[in-house]
Amino acid sequence: QVQLAESGGGLVQAGDSLSLSCAPSGLTFSTYPMGWFRRGPGKEREFVAAISRRGSITYYADSVKGRFTISRDNGKNTMYLQMNTLKPEDTAVYYCAVGVQYRIVPDTAATEYAYWGQGTQVTVSS
Repeated sequence: QVQLAESGGGLVQAGDSLSLSCAPSGLTFSTYPMGWFRRGPGKEREFVAAISRRGSITYYADSVKGRFTISRDNGKNTMYLQMNTLKPEDTAVYYCAVGVQYRIVPDTAATEYAYWGQGTQVTVSS
């Protein structure tokens, strides 16, 4: 059974930094591309960032490019999202997701992700 354990959310002020972690279990982590998505208050779920199996390919939403960094440590079966210069509009529940096994290029579409974490709340005050 695949389970995704997310951690690292919280309440911060605008301009602060926060780091999220995601540790899937029940699968061979290094064979899956991974992604982060978020759902803000009153908004639909949106793509944030994605990373290939070995971390050599990364994609970002335009809204976070230059501020967020996605990474992974296959030895620790963990994916990260480093969020810098946070803005109030970054307030959302952040979800990690597991992509299609062995796919080389990570997807930006949520429909391509089969397993999802429970989400972690990130709140940025102005």
